[in-house]
Amino acid sequence: MTRVAAFDCGTNSLRLLVADIDVAARTREDLVREMRVVRLGQGVDSTGRIADASLQRVFTAVEEYMQIVRQHDVEAIRFCATSAARDAENVEVFLSGIRDRTGVEPEVIDGDEEARVSFQGSTRDLPPLAEPLLVIDIGGGSTELILGKADGSILAAKSLDIGSVRLNERHLAGDPPTKDEIAEAVADIDRALDDCSVDPADAGAVIGVAGTVTTIAAAVLDLPSYDSIVIHHSVLRPDSVQGAVMRLLSMVIEQRKALPYMHPGRADVIGAGGLILERILRRTTVDSMLVSEHDILDGIAWSVALPGAPAAGKD
Repeated sequence: MTRVAAFDCGTNSLRLLVADIDVAARTREDLVREMRVVRLGQGVDSTGRIADASLQRVFTAVEEYMQIVRQHDVEAIRFCATSAARDAENVEVFLSGIRDRTGVEPEVIDGDEEARVSFQGSTRDLPPLAEPLLVIDIGGGSTELILGKADGSILAAKSLDIGSVRLNERHLAGDPPTKDEIAEAVADIDRALDDCSVDPADAGAVIGVAGTVTTIAAAVLDLPSYDSIVIHHSVLRPDSVQGAVMRLLSMVIEQRKALPYMHPGRADVIGAGGLILERILRRTTVDSMLVSEHDILDGIAWSVALPGAPAAGKD
């Protein structure tokens, strides 16, 4: 049994998982799972830099998380950052701040590694599904499409520079966004998908992961509150997803924030993320999507515990 701490620092959120993993038995017990909306990537698409305010939000959250980590006496820590950190010219300021606060070397993982870890995290507890599996991981700055098998092997993967924060900042300025703004966002998404080396039509089954997908699932299910147990392995029809996305886009941000399942830090960007999901599903041939609460964060945790894992520090 190995106790690990996994950090996933994306464009919109910073998440922590502390878990006990038994590699031989292929089991994991989650001790802590936390999420803060820190919006690391705010403005990065237009400025190429992480804003000072964004850095401070991240550093404050990391300090809070490290108090939790120290209380649990973890054996190893892995800190991974993705799209916003990849794109920022002042990333060293971010890395230095994380290094000082965690005592480990943070990693800015590339799109291929992000796809690999996300696939590993989301496919460990699936019911039997037709292969190949397509995992859709929609983040704030990028979207990963990963085609693979149930045994964890990856056939093809692509990281696209479209995400909920990035597209919202580029196109959806209106509150609510106008038809023209939505059309511009859809055209941007479709261009990225037209050039994508992973064809959603090749999927035998589709698994959707991460906060955009799980929030859309809560909307489709019309939940009275966000319930990860109900959402995990729920099954959504593409037409239901489309209906939920259009309803969310028709609301002003304050109306979205008032929805009982909506995290307030996701309310402004959920429409953009939903459009990405809806446009991908249009290109599949399946009649439903399986939603998973397990994603890249879980993959990071497993990557620390598995034999041959890269050396990970302990504070």
